[in-house]
Amino acid sequence: MGPIVFDRKNRDNDQLISIYKELILPRLIEEKMLILLRQGKISKWFSGIGQEAISIGVALALHSDEYILPMHRNLGIFTSRGIPLTRLFEQFQGKAGGFTKGRDRSFHFGSRDFHLIGMISHLGAQMPVADGIALASLLKKEHKITAVFTGDGGASEGDFHEALNVASVWNLPVIFIIENNGYGLSTPSMEQFNFESFVVKGPAYGIEAVSIDGNNVLEVLSEMERLASDLRTDPRPVILEVCTFRMRGHEEASGTDYVPKELMESWAEKDPVDNYERYLLAEGVVNQSEIDSIKAEIKGMVSQAVNEAFSKEPVEADPEEELSDVYFPFEQEVIEPASDKTTNRRFIDAISDGLRQGMEKYPELVLMGQDIAEYGGVFKVTDGFLDQFGKERVRNTPISESVILGAGLGLSIKDMKSMIEMQFADFVSCGFNQIVNNLAKSHYRWGQNADVVIRMPTGGGMGAGPFHSQSNEAWFFHTPGLKIVYPSNPYDAKGLLLASLEDPNPYLFFEHKYLYRSLSDEIPDDYYTVEVGKAQLVREGTDLSIITYGMGVHWAKEIMDELGVEADLLDLRTLLPWDKAAVEKTVNKTNKVLILHEDTLTGGIGAEISAWISEHCFEQLDGPVMREASLDSPIPFAQALENNFLPKNRIKDKINQLLRY
Repeated sequence: MGPIVFDRKNRDNDQLISIYKELILPRLIEEKMLILLRQGKISKWFSGIGQEAISIGVALALHSDEYILPMHRNLGIFTSRGIPLTRLFEQFQGKAGGFTKGRDRSFHFGSRDFHLIGMISHLGAQMPVADGIALASLLKKEHKITAVFTGDGGASEGDFHEALNVASVWNLPVIFIIENNGYGLSTPSMEQFNFESFVVKGPAYGIEAVSIDGNNVLEVLSEMERLASDLRTDPRPVILEVCTFRMRGHEEASGTDYVPKELMESWAEKDPVDNYERYLLAEGVVNQSEIDSIKAEIKGMVSQAVNEAFSKEPVEADPEEELSDVYFPFEQEVIEPASDKTTNRRFIDAISDGLRQGMEKYPELVLMGQDIAEYGGVFKVTDGFLDQFGKERVRNTPISESVILGAGLGLSIKDMKSMIEMQFADFVSCGFNQIVNNLAKSHYRWGQNADVVIRMPTGGGMGAGPFHSQSNEAWFFHTPGLKIVYPSNPYDAKGLLLASLEDPNPYLFFEHKYLYRSLSDEIPDDYYTVEVGKAQLVREGTDLSIITYGMGVHWAKEIMDELGVEADLLDLRTLLPWDKAAVEKTVNKTNKVLILHEDTLTGGIGAEISAWISEHCFEQLDGPVMREASLDSPIPFAQALENNFLPKNRIKDKINQLLRY
């Protein structure tokens, strides 16, 4: 580990001094933050002392309208982008004027104004988002690049592999910056990976990989300028390893006792701020008096901004605002068909027709999924789309659910829409984090909507076993920020899909595979939508109310006809948000309720509806709220076992039991 050697190249003295001011600013802010932390005036701090040169070099090399996705040790990225310090300190203190209105801390925020997208605590999750931003830039022919940060520890995450692989396959203009500081919290590199440098990753993905001294601000800046200029004209991904060291703990409470003293001392000699300052003095670019003056001016600016932020009142909770900010504001206008012309379409054809019309209406809509282009998808929903809309908008993806879902958020950041097809709903578990922590929470946290529709072929009855037949809508029902629809018929399938595409909030669109080719109806040829959040009363009666959705609607019809029961049959259609008014109305009418769904019983959506009825409609009930659902086991393969698992054969007994009250 040799000394830092600076090469000014063609930079004049004013430029070198400007770089110094950018470099010293985050260091002086950190020193102030550490004082405030010891005084108990801030709750936590993730220090980047020792790594400032990386942030400054990266930020200064990029255009101001090119996105950077930093992490929690990249304070210099935020300061170099010109974020007002007062607002930044309000963010750190959880004040209302911060970027997250007190809802998240430190650098867990984004800002489209400053073209910055902060991290979430799940390391690596920002890398798929960077792919989406870069894809949008590529599709819009903007000749812009995207830079995204990860640490050497975070590079062990699956999102790291998926993001690099997809970026390579699609030639996305992304610079993947790996801050290799030797430790993942306290775990040394030798226990994180089995190689000396991340440059070995490049050939494996078919991309260029470069390793540089991350403590040399001029080297970082020069290399970033070279790469950025090249990638703007020749789009492709690059790995940039920046070797560095953090001089403080992962966060202040963790300390650095696990670091050998000799290692700490050797890296202290390579301090990026001290070395650059000595270089400027040695070259006669500045004198000590000028250095002292610069520091004094910045310290005064920092102190003033801190005092202004502390003078702001603590954030006050407004329940109405908290709930309204969960979703991007959107008022649906239901669109009726323009004519009476219809065509008899199967359930799957209705979905395909709706998706095609959505692509025609929204040129910014991109479809992504496994085998959806030439092959048309495993269920042929997108058959023929490639010829009509082209390869850029109908995109085959690697088997990489997480990165594609994260890329959907990236496209949204660039004002594009996306539809992502899960080949089977079961496979969504491979992208769970992106859905529940990125797509669902971004608007609530910092005002960025996720204009993403995730199509989910779901359900049993086809002997496909435990990995192709699950009903997993309840996994997401508990997650604020998502919307869930589940049509039971071709008309609703088309209308709800188009409504989902119109709404700039994230949707899970469940499609029952058994209904794909077994159910058909006359469907309007024109573009139309169905109201989201509105249940439909499929049948009317007074004996009892059956509340259900999806395949449950058809099971209920069959059993009602067999028993001669006259019941209200309420098809929820939308599961999140669900139609409480319609549920209350039917309960008050019949006074007896059976809630039916294909998902397993325990923790299913029926449990929430049952609890709500018991709380709000108890006095109207003439019997207990009953539920019927699938067994609390994985869904099996053999037909006899699957039939036993599904609730259809138990519905009749449950109806008779309820009618006896």
